[in-house]
Amino acid sequence: MDRSASDLGLGIDAGGTETRWALARPDGGIVAAGHVAGMSALQMASPAGRERLQAVFAALAAQVLAHGRPARICAGLTGFGGDSAVLTDWLAQLLDVAGDAISLCNDIEIAYLDSFAPGAGYLVYAGTGSIAAYIDPDGTLHRAGGRGVVLDDGGGGFWIAREAMRLIWRREDETPGAWQHSALARAVFEHVGGSDWSYSRQFIYGRERGEIGQLALAVARSADVDEEARAILQGAGMELARLARALVARFGSRPIVLAGRAAALHPLIHETMRAAVPDPQALTHRTAQPHFAAARLAARPTTD
Repeated sequence: MDRSASDLGLGIDAGGTETRWALARPDGGIVAAGHVAGMSALQMASPAGRERLQAVFAALAAQVLAHGRPARICAGLTGFGGDSAVLTDWLAQLLDVAGDAISLCNDIEIAYLDSFAPGAGYLVYAGTGSIAAYIDPDGTLHRAGGRGVVLDDGGGGFWIAREAMRLIWRREDETPGAWQHSALARAVFEHVGGSDWSYSRQFIYGRERGEIGQLALAVARSADVDEEARAILQGAGMELARLARALVARFGSRPIVLAGRAAALHPLIHETMRAAVPDPQALTHRTAQPHFAAARLAARPTTD
């Protein structure tokens, strides 16, 4: 479908599990949307990571150009630390967009603006990792968490997966074969391909963090029949509540939005978090569409 490049904005929301994109008109209407593999700006640290990231950008560009060429791009990338030159060049070349028409930021900034105007509330976002964000009325981003899955990111998909794996293999150390009597362990081993340690080892140490985070789906599927799975998800809710409480303590009471794919894995996560925040009525769980918000920001008319 041909569309003029003069009026389309491209929004990109790049997370560890999936990268979503959308094209918007200046009036805010979404004209196309899609998704490609997950990616992180942290992949720029290695040659293999850069190659994979560039391949994801190329796949995204191919999808986008089937609908139209954007005039401006607003992209939020997980792990982004401010070094945008190479990433901007890739997007500019792949999509034939001027470099000064491309805006890059951390994905949490886009997600926040999808939920609140600056100063209006707190966003707790649980995807592969986890973070809480507050953009104050002056536009400054304040955060709690979001330190990465190696250090923390409690309550995110990777954290849930890691907690399940740790529990299962500690029990196997003590009682080999115990997994056969655990709905959680059976679901996890089905996901990774087998019950031998070699399957778990390859999964944990050989996959990207977004792929590991998807193991949380198996934990959620077993939660209705497995108390240990339920306890892990409740623990995730407590971890996310901790992030919200940190911002409330620093900046005062405001509405809180819980969003992200990991947050939607099972009602236990939201229910547990609600019971653990200072004002349960302040918490709302919603489905985030940050790629739509980014597209509308990119499509917003500019003045010379």
